[in-house]
Amino acid sequence: MFPKWFDKWNRDNPTNIYGPAILVGALGTAVTVAAFLVIVGQPFKTESLQTGPRGNGMARTEFVSDLAKPDPAIEVMYTEAPYVPEGGEDLAGDIYQNVQVLGDLTDDNFNRLMLAMTDWVAPEQGCAYCHGDVELDEYGNDDLYTKVVARRMIEMTQSINENWDGHVNSNKQVGVTCYTCHRGLNVPSDIWFKLGDVNKAAGGWAAVQNKVTVQSQYTSLPSDALETFLLDYGRISVHDLEPHVAEYPSQEGVVSWQDTERTFSLMNYVSNSLGVNCVFCHNSRAFYDPEQVTPQWSTEQLGIGMVQEINNDYLVPLEGEYPPERLGPVFADAPKAACKTCHKGYQQPLQGTNVIADWPELATTGAPVYE
Repeated sequence: MFPKWFDKWNRDNPTNIYGPAILVGALGTAVTVAAFLVIVGQPFKTESLQTGPRGNGMARTEFVSDLAKPDPAIEVMYTEAPYVPEGGEDLAGDIYQNVQVLGDLTDDNFNRLMLAMTDWVAPEQGCAYCHGDVELDEYGNDDLYTKVVARRMIEMTQSINENWDGHVNSNKQVGVTCYTCHRGLNVPSDIWFKLGDVNKAAGGWAAVQNKVTVQSQYTSLPSDALETFLLDYGRISVHDLEPHVAEYPSQEGVVSWQDTERTFSLMNYVSNSLGVNCVFCHNSRAFYDPEQVTPQWSTEQLGIGMVQEINNDYLVPLEGEYPPERLGPVFADAPKAACKTCHKGYQQPLQGTNVIADWPELATTGAPVYE
């Protein structure tokens, strides 16, 4: 059963039978592992994304196994090719009542988009989620807040695709639709509300930190960073690089350590939202130098501006339309968006899937272009 050398060694060393057995076992295990790696693939193999000029080591490394793992939301995303108008078709605005947006679409494309929005936002409730359980000729009524909000969200989506192309399509055409945020949910995940003082045992500055919250990404950093930077247009910056400076926080333009901690809180949130680390946007040797940042830094700056506009121009003004259960638990404020609302932990939402290709109606505030 065993090799001759094994039997001879066993006879010559009757008190030590484990050494060669361990050797044989180790060799067998090594062969098995090697065969597994050849067949299945190297689980620790990595790929690097270059983020800066060649030769300076500015790159972000990810495991190939993670990169190959698809976002499960992609597979179940509903899409349908548009009906290219031939000319002369009846338009939705002429057929249905109170079509304030999308009225210039053909009947086929209008209903195609309504069906898609139902699947993206309210797959369980269906059309009744916005229109109510009424007859078709009553669908023009604005009795439900969901319809009023949906109309404004269509306008917001069109604006994002048209005016923030530098962010959403920085690498290739991707675009956004309702599904980018909603993913089949009435209310998108990863929205946020104002929290105010989260540390009731303290007052002043200490009251907004040292408490685990979603906004602070479960750290002791300030919980009002999203409110400060993505709603109130706060200045994203850190304290002076010199250890001793002749300045005071009360002076105009002086960046305090409170501002610095809020900036760190926002940066931590952005990193978690996109599944990247700091050097995705910054040069590790000079975080503070805008001349040494990566191209992704500019994309992120546009993203911050886009979110500020989304919150201030579209989401916050809808506060009066929502019922109490849809408002914030502390200040009864409207739900707001941030990076994670779309990205969900990926560098690009839905891993860069071109979601707008079949929906030219959502790509522009003007007349859609069909190809």
